[in-house]
Amino acid sequence: MKISKIVHRLHDMELTRPYTIAFTTFTSVTNHAVEIHTDQGVTGIGTASAAPLITGESDDDAAAALADAATSLVGRTIDLDETCGLVRDAYNAAPAARAALDMALYDAVARNADLAVVDLLGRAHTALPTSITIGIKEDLNEVLAEADEYLGRGFRSIKVKLGKSVDEDIERLGALRTHIGAGPTLRVDPNQGYTIDDLARFLVETDTFDVEFVEQPLPAEADDDLLALSDDDRRRIAADESLHAPSDAHRLAGPPSLAGIFNIKLMKCGGISPALGIADVAEATGTELMWGCMDESVVSIAAALHAALASPATRYLDLDGSLDLASDVASGGFDLTDGMLSTLAAPGLGATLFDPS
Repeated sequence: MKISKIVHRLHDMELTRPYTIAFTTFTSVTNHAVEIHTDQGVTGIGTASAAPLITGESDDDAAAALADAATSLVGRTIDLDETCGLVRDAYNAAPAARAALDMALYDAVARNADLAVVDLLGRAHTALPTSITIGIKEDLNEVLAEADEYLGRGFRSIKVKLGKSVDEDIERLGALRTHIGAGPTLRVDPNQGYTIDDLARFLVETDTFDVEFVEQPLPAEADDDLLALSDDDRRRIAADESLHAPSDAHRLAGPPSLAGIFNIKLMKCGGISPALGIADVAEATGTELMWGCMDESVVSIAAALHAALASPATRYLDLDGSLDLASDVASGGFDLTDGMLSTLAAPGLGATLFDPS
């Protein structure tokens, strides 16, 4: 099966509500949609969400990489290992663009084989619960109301963005736990907003709040400061911005281990192929996996879900990014029922791009 044509388009999409994390606020997002057409009449699709502070590339960088791929990859026979490796090497500085191309290649191959991508890879899980995220709010009542909304929609795991003030974070998290009771799971993400002293204090003062884990509390360059924590506390740390490639996974896994959980985002690492490399390190070292996202189309959320369900090390999903979009570039992708995510009974990624006309 050879690549006959690659088409890419840019889409600006509003969010359903403003979304604030430790260092910025988002009201809209841009996604790049990619179609890889083949000489067998099969088309694979992918999407990219570039973010300079996370992926290291701008939308212009991603568009330039995709424009180059639209000429350089045409005529090539698709072999997943070889072609995805070529994409990795050619567009190493544009991981979101790489991710879109990579998942589109997997989508095309799986569609051609009439298999879901997860079954092409080898399924390890049928369905898993996802958390849904509450951004930083000025008013505690907004936090509590949003939690009530999500619990009312069937979600049982809530992730809370923190990182502006450890004092305020502790107070608000305690109020949230009291409000929702003991049942729902709470996990937190300070987005690199803490120092090691802030983190140590946070862990002590939230000990009774039943926090599942803390995602990327320190700046990526301060990873070694985590060694000041106990082994048990480090097992509750999820590495996010510190983790971009399998080489980072090896470093974080140690010994000594700096984090007990890896948060894989396809946009950070460059697609399904490198994500599976990180997953292999996790499985070999006994590290748990979480699969996360940014504000993304159902296409790339589905790609992350298929990869997640193919890894025995997967324990957590945080694949709620498409739920933030007021409109999407695609439909399908996954089933979400009472907070549980599962793939569709469809070949490839199970997603369909809307006709731009």
